Amino acid sequence: MAALKEYKCPCCGGAIAFDATLQKLKCPYCDTEFEPEILRSYDEDLQNDADDEMSWDSKAGGEWQEGEENGLRSYVCKSCGGEIVGDATTAATSCPFCGNPVVMTGQLSGDLKPDWVIPFKLDKKAAKEALKKHYKNKIFLPKVFKDENHLDEIKGLYVPFWLYDTGADASIRYKATRVRMWSDSNYNYTETSFFSISRAGTLEFENVPVDGSSKMDDAMMESIEPFDFSEAVDFQTAYLAGYFADRYDVSSEESIDRANARIKKSTEDAFAQTVQGYATVVPEHSSVRFSEGKAKYALFPVWLLNTSWKDKKYTFAMNGQTGKFVGDLPLDKSAYTKWLLGLTAVIGAAIFALSYLWWLM
Repeated sequence: MAALKEYKCPCCGGAIAFDATLQKLKCPYCDTEFEPEILRSYDEDLQNDADDEMSWDSKAGGEWQEGEENGLRSYVCKSCGGEIVGDATTAATSCPFCGNPVVMTGQLSGDLKPDWVIPFKLDKKAAKEALKKHYKNKIFLPKVFKDENHLDEIKGLYVPFWLYDTGADASIRYKATRVRMWSDSNYNYTETSFFSISRAGTLEFENVPVDGSSKMDDAMMESIEPFDFSEAVDFQTAYLAGYFADRYDVSSEESIDRANARIKKSTEDAFAQTVQGYATVVPEHSSVRFSEGKAKYALFPVWLLNTSWKDKKYTFAMNGQTGKFVGDLPLDKSAYTKWLLGLTAVIGAAIFALSYLWWLM
């Protein structure tokens, strides 16, 4: 004997049955009624739902030509483990990540050669000025921090990024509602209409960046985006002169999950903007499939500024191309407490005044 098909209510998820009186399917939980053809079409959509398919040709970077890396030196910081590349003229320096002194020793070898580089457009002076501007109008920043603070270290660093290109074929289904309210002399009425909405299409993504360094804070690197890739040039070691280059320690394959998450979210956000005019919209199913996905390897310019105060280190980062500046600052707890108490007093006075006016009326 064949098993009976059980239909779920698209609105509340309850089991629904055919109502002979209405000649419709009806949910006993939320009283929503459905034409059989509509419900069958909805069920077919559920059967056709596909999973995400996010596969990549993740090969990125090229091979160094013979003798091309001879002018580069590398070091591993014994304090924090950071691995940095500099030119042959750099003998002794300090680690841009933790500030400890290091000596350049090893010959660069074994790495992939970057495909692209975005050269620095802003110098060290611009980074210092950006830090001063970052301090401005911060009412909860301790004054003594600005007065006593000094830069421990400022370094221009090329940060490794993996850049992902792909076409994203997506199909997304939403549950949506519209609400209509009216009243007569006896009752107030509310009518809620439920809709199943489908969207499908293709988006093209180019140069979606994911930093390939475990030492760099991912949130900080995303905060100084975007970089203008139209100014990228073919990589040449000459661009490293006077700067450092962080050696990637997270491969393009290991960075794929972050790339997938960024591309999927961007796709879903773009599709969601096309669903307008409803009281509520809730994604019910999403399927994103990549085509011709590939990765590239690039170096992006970043200024790192390290400063210390009260035995705590503060790190700031500036986009070496656009000047976008980020970094956390200490909080003056005394000033914040006074501000909060003052705000509470103002709100309390306003409530008292409104209460007094209501009493007078």
